[in-house]
Amino acid sequence: MFILKKLLLIVLIVVIAASAATVALSFYVKLSTRDRLLSESELCELGGFDCILVLGAGVTGEEPSSVLHDRITAAVVLYEKGAAPKLLMSGDHARDNYDEVNVMKSKAVSLGVLSSDVFMDHAGLSTYDSVYRAREIFKAKKIIIVTQKYHLYRALYIAERLGVEAYGAAAEILEREGGAGRELREIAARAKDVVKCVFKPEAKILGEAIPVNGDGDVTNDK
Repeated sequence: MFILKKLLLIVLIVVIAASAATVALSFYVKLSTRDRLLSESELCELGGFDCILVLGAGVTGEEPSSVLHDRITAAVVLYEKGAAPKLLMSGDHARDNYDEVNVMKSKAVSLGVLSSDVFMDHAGLSTYDSVYRAREIFKAKKIIIVTQKYHLYRALYIAERLGVEAYGAAAEILEREGGAGRELREIAARAKDVVKCVFKPEAKILGEAIPVNGDGDVTNDK
């Protein structure tokens, strides 16, 4: 019985220590990137951006989720104001029956963006992969990242660690339900990506370079 209690105590200590470390890393990510969350006017004034990187989220058929809709809408507003000349839609299109990026491009074009100004990254399978591929495949050096605020901290941290000059625009168009749950998941995700950025592995899928200063229609499905 004594040995069992001792083992349980050790497990409890390990769990508490791991939880504390996770929260501390999450706080560090937020603290180290918060000054790079800028307003639309600040981003337009700063200028010199290669593209606006829009991070993918869920879709149902041909329709973006409400979260993704907000990201696309916020990015289009920045594009229309001249903050950057191109949009880079990065999301999951690893399966034939699931396609975030074509939905994202279609929505942006329906809102008035030129098709040739919208690139699609069909292999943005994670936040890390999206930023890595923006640098390696699309040759973007200075970018605006558009996603919800809770997600921006991690995306900006990854960009910094990968040597990409990035600033964030929060896509908080409407208040969404489930914010507390998303924040809890994001705390764990921030800690995970801090560790990942120490090792800096390649994105899961790479390929030939497609410079984002060209014609976005080259990324259309063949």
